[in-house]
Amino acid sequence: MRLRFLTVLLVSSLLWIGSWIITPPAEAMTSIKLSNLSYEPCAGDEAAGSVTSGDIRPANCFTIKGKAKNISGKTVVDADVFGRIYDANDNPTFENRGRVGTIEVVPPGVSDFQIRVSVPANQPTPLKLKQFKASGFAGKVRPYYYDDFEYND
Repeated sequence: MRLRFLTVLLVSSLLWIGSWIITPPAEAMTSIKLSNLSYEPCAGDEAAGSVTSGDIRPANCFTIKGKAKNISGKTVVDADVFGRIYDANDNPTFENRGRVGTIEVVPPGVSDFQIRVSVPANQPTPLKLKQFKASGFAGKVRPYYYDDFEYND
């Protein structure tokens, strides 16, 4: 009886240790520091735009530019950018929304980024960019079943 107990204990322990060895590490969210923020009007065809929420409202297109600092040592993909954009009168341009866009790829180190945003045309410039930050993962984050999903036309 005692031998059986010890055998079960040994096998259970080996399985538990083995599960730690073969389990891939969890991917933690990586913070990206954003600096040197500026903006400029969009160029070319992107400059014309509209904001829609049931009706069409004229909008101005801007490109927000800056530096992204990734100290993780791994490439971060699809980093969500959060921040506050205010108009010249300190009114928010994105009411009830903090996410302003996505940086597709942030390599390790410091790199340039840019994000296109549309601001209602009735909000005066200059814009004020505050509390900008970004975060993402070192790999695409999607459910496993998307890998095998087939689109039907």
